[in-house]
Amino acid sequence: MSLLPIFLKLEGRRCLVVGAGHVALDKIGILLKTGLRLRVVAPHALPEIRQLASEGRLEWIQRPFELADLDGNFLVIAATDSPAVNAEVYQGAVERDILSNSVDDPPHCDFYFGSVVSRGALQIAISTAGESPAFAQRLRREIDEQLPEDLGPWLESLGRLRRDVLATQPPGEARRLLLHQLAQRPACEAAFCPSRQMALAPPDRKIGGKVYLVGAGPGDPELLTVKALRLIQSADVLLHDDLVPQAILRLAPPTAEIINVGKRCGVKSNTQEQINTLMVERARAQRNVIRLKSGDPLIFSRAAEEIKALTEADVSFEIIPGVTSAFAAAAAIQCALTSRNSASNVIFSAGHRAQSQSHTQSWRVPLPQREEATRVVYMPGRDLSLIAQQWLDEGLPPDFPCAVVSQASQPVQQHRCTTLAALGNAEPVSAPSLLIAGWALRESSATFQPEEIYASVTV
Repeated sequence: MSLLPIFLKLEGRRCLVVGAGHVALDKIGILLKTGLRLRVVAPHALPEIRQLASEGRLEWIQRPFELADLDGNFLVIAATDSPAVNAEVYQGAVERDILSNSVDDPPHCDFYFGSVVSRGALQIAISTAGESPAFAQRLRREIDEQLPEDLGPWLESLGRLRRDVLATQPPGEARRLLLHQLAQRPACEAAFCPSRQMALAPPDRKIGGKVYLVGAGPGDPELLTVKALRLIQSADVLLHDDLVPQAILRLAPPTAEIINVGKRCGVKSNTQEQINTLMVERARAQRNVIRLKSGDPLIFSRAAEEIKALTEADVSFEIIPGVTSAFAAAAAIQCALTSRNSASNVIFSAGHRAQSQSHTQSWRVPLPQREEATRVVYMPGRDLSLIAQQWLDEGLPPDFPCAVVSQASQPVQQHRCTTLAALGNAEPVSAPSLLIAGWALRESSATFQPEEIYASVTV
């Protein structure tokens, strides 16, 4: 026989529990949460039930059950240790058209208590129709472990947004789709929350249509900013660099369109012009576009070209900073990039040259005093001999400290410490990598030991 799963509003209704032992106490704890007016009939009661009665949370009638006790109740629970009494309660309830449950006696039940997972207003109830309550409890534990703890507050915020939509948006397909979109997004009370802005948009204005240039950080999802995480979780379209790991991409909603627009080892999947076109087209289709860039979006990521394209197309955009890989690499080798004694400047540069530049042009960075700076080279490549020779030609000393960091902040993170003289002979590390050089390494890092390689077990 098929059961109908329903959730009843029980506040203020009358419920009778026959019995006041441990089985009854378990059901009473569940029933009191619903706001029922609870009456317990039993000649004896546990101290906990007596305490609830003294607090006025239920009424205890200290005597054996009588059929007249059933009258006027909406629900009845038979929870005695006497099968005969339980059967009498059930039969009397059937004759009066009262829904009844005899605990652990499925044939004498009009309904069953499910195993419930709760997160605020969210309730997930599991029933096996009395076949195996233990299995229902096992499923409840498994589901409970997978649900976020903050789901209740999120649902409350989502409920307020839904009521705002119902009060401001006219009925129809557009409102229905909007409500479904909101259910896929994070919701909060902040004025800048994208979901709130979507819900409160005037009915005559289409929602969405904005591009966010978002820094994904060096790869560890825990290094995302709170705002970056919120935007990723609410993305309609996510255009990401190749170096953004799957752990971060999985944070996007299942409804999001996810496109890899990066390049790896010099091989492009999309030209910059194609990326610009994708951003503009998706935004003009009234979709929120997350342009997800590894590290910080404003450092060696062609953000200037994308900003120019969005500005010329008159597309609204916002820039969300991220943790650049230089900071993650410095943290990996536990060194400061600046020092009052040896490094008053930090110079960021890229190891590659744009195709429009001359191949004969030196990429060296002019320095007022060449040793009083920490040099950070993004994408230095596998062969570091050219960089090493150019720095030596500039006059930097052979013992100038250098460190090559691979996949900073990620579980497979590696770093090699060396000197400028030995840099050209250093064994390659896996990409993406970053080169840091300067006296601050030796001064501030307790782990700096040239000519050795270290693989991090955890980061």
